[in-house]
Amino acid sequence: MNRKKTYTLLLVITVIGLYFLEKYIAKNNIKFPTENNKKYQTNTPKSSGEFNGAFMPKSTTGAIVKHNFYTLSYSEPNEQAEWVAYTLQKNHLSKNELDRPYFQIDKKVKTRSADWRNYKNSGYDRGHLCPAGDRRFDYNAFKETFLTSNISPQNHEFNAGIWNRLEQKTRYWAAKYNGVYVITGGVLKPNLQTIGYEKVSVPNYFYKIIADNTNGKIKAIAFLIPNKPLSNSFYDYVVSIDEIEKQTGIDFFYQLPDAVENKIESSINIESWGKN
Repeated sequence: MNRKKTYTLLLVITVIGLYFLEKYIAKNNIKFPTENNKKYQTNTPKSSGEFNGAFMPKSTTGAIVKHNFYTLSYSEPNEQAEWVAYTLQKNHLSKNELDRPYFQIDKKVKTRSADWRNYKNSGYDRGHLCPAGDRRFDYNAFKETFLTSNISPQNHEFNAGIWNRLEQKTRYWAAKYNGVYVITGGVLKPNLQTIGYEKVSVPNYFYKIIADNTNGKIKAIAFLIPNKPLSNSFYDYVVSIDEIEKQTGIDFFYQLPDAVENKIESSINIESWGKN
């Protein structure tokens, strides 16, 4: 074999090797340290992620964990959060390109959150509840979304499709209304399918509740969407908050005055959100 053919063969082998190495790294959650994120490590105050107390849901488990940039209620039997709540302010919206961190066990969960390896070869995505895309304004905030208490098994087409579109719409509303409150999670019921050695439950449905409190005028919209491939609009899955409470057993806006709570949770008013 002449030298030119030898170099060509070595180049092909190298390219193929790099391709499979990249696949292995992505599949096994391997991330190499980088300095690229330092410019996004800002002095963002911890209060930037605190959730307005009036909209804080009740916990059915008593395992509330407060992080700097979101709050959650952990369900140990299901090895995931029953809800994650956070404020998405207009000044949180950013397109910063940040390097993907490792997934890490949440040490603030007393019973320890599930290891990310439960998801490996499960056929399900490690779906963020507080999206990483909502926390690109600061690397520490972004990194915090990679705690395993903030993920839940999601069908890939669901995660990359209708759920992603709803997350983008939520950012649109955050910009339009100068900030919104978001509560999201999987519907956790007995006898769900599980994945991994820790038996992480696979929700059949995911919900998202978005509330706006512009000038003291409170409105909310709620979605209950099957965890499967869907091609139709997320508006087809608008429900009342009462319906999500019925499905989850969670009391959401219990700290609001009864008359306000009852009105918001029982009504469906897509028009007030400017459906388009």
